[in-house]
Amino acid sequence: MAILVAPTKSNLIKAKSSLELSTKGYELLDKKRNVLTKEMMVFVDKTKSMQNEIYDVLKDAYEFLQKANVTLGVKNVEDIIYSIPKEEPYDILLKSVMGIDIPSVKYKSGNDFRPAYGFYNSNVSLDEARQKFQIVKEKIYELTEVENSIFKLAKEIEKTKKRTNALKYVQIPRYKEQVKYITEVLEEKEREDFFRLKKLKGKK
Repeated sequence: MAILVAPTKSNLIKAKSSLELSTKGYELLDKKRNVLTKEMMVFVDKTKSMQNEIYDVLKDAYEFLQKANVTLGVKNVEDIIYSIPKEEPYDILLKSVMGIDIPSVKYKSGNDFRPAYGFYNSNVSLDEARQKFQIVKEKIYELTEVENSIFKLAKEIEKTKKRTNALKYVQIPRYKEQVKYITEVLEEKEREDFFRLKKLKGKK
């Protein structure tokens, strides 16, 4: 490793200071990376659980819809479905998780949702199907938020990893070499000065 630095006391102080800062920076970034990784793994586990929940509710929803098609007739069910206005009652907000901006989905809960069709033309199966699909929609909002969190955290982890590697394998070894080189040169110079001074005293 080439050391392009003059072996002076001031440069030794600078190199030691830079080494200390780089070491502390590495330790902090390494801790941050570990915390972010643990946080991401929590989200990954949560995603798997939520996907299973969505699958189960969706399965129930289609079963109720199938019953509604049988009891009310496919044409009547389609007419009711097409009469429902397309609503997207949600907002996208940003929340900060460890300094990382993660989208947060704010939506209107199914508890506040009223069907756009009349109860006279429907039955229990159709109502159950509507409620189940509403739950699926809300769970998809939540899943989207969690998956977005994983994506953002993964990007931050990769960025932090690159910075820690740069410190560990480039910066810290370079400053260590500088400190070692300058220290050895200065010590050798001190020894030479000492022997030179000793010779001068001997001649006197």
